[in-house]
Amino acid sequence: MRRTSASAGTATRSPHLMLATAALAALALTACGTEQTSAGRPHSSAAGVAGARPATAFTEMLGKVAQQCPPSAAPEAPPSGPAETLPAGEAPPSDAIEPIAPTAGPEVELNARDWCAGNLHEQRIAEALWNLAEPTPTKVRAILNDLGYIDERIHDLRQSGTTTRFFLDLRDQGGRLCLDGSAAGEQTVVDKCVAPVTGPFTPGERNA
Repeated sequence: MRRTSASAGTATRSPHLMLATAALAALALTACGTEQTSAGRPHSSAAGVAGARPATAFTEMLGKVAQQCPPSAAPEAPPSGPAETLPAGEAPPSDAIEPIAPTAGPEVELNARDWCAGNLHEQRIAEALWNLAEPTPTKVRAILNDLGYIDERIHDLRQSGTTTRFFLDLRDQGGRLCLDGSAAGEQTVVDKCVAPVTGPFTPGERNA
């Protein structure tokens, strides 16, 4: 009889043990899946934040450089008519050349903010490249990066002899500013150029 009772007790407990074991296994699997999911989400989010940091810093740099410039406004039309009025009765010299107002290029296509900011960008880049010995594309890119210009905005970086040419896409707030640079030591030149308002940036001819 005792054996029968013990067997019965064992038989009674077995279903409960099996259910508890199954529950623990399911809980462990759920916890494992939750851990993987939780670990995966922050990693993906962190990667996105890290990728956005350079672009954010670049935009902040553009704003800082242009903070002393006037707000964006439509480009002013080039002046028309004589540049200077001669006194009554005085004729212009026979070899006088009448100035021709520009009809294209940065002078007429960039707004006041872009023109002002372009001057500031020209100065800071030229000063940084002025004393660069052997301006290779790698060295020029490193200096531009140090100044805050990101790789996505550096175009057509190439070397020709002892000179390294590059273009910078500085379009911001609907502007059209770009820079055309030639790093060549004391012969370094950085000029403003004009880019399309929207769309991909395509390096073009220098607009002096």
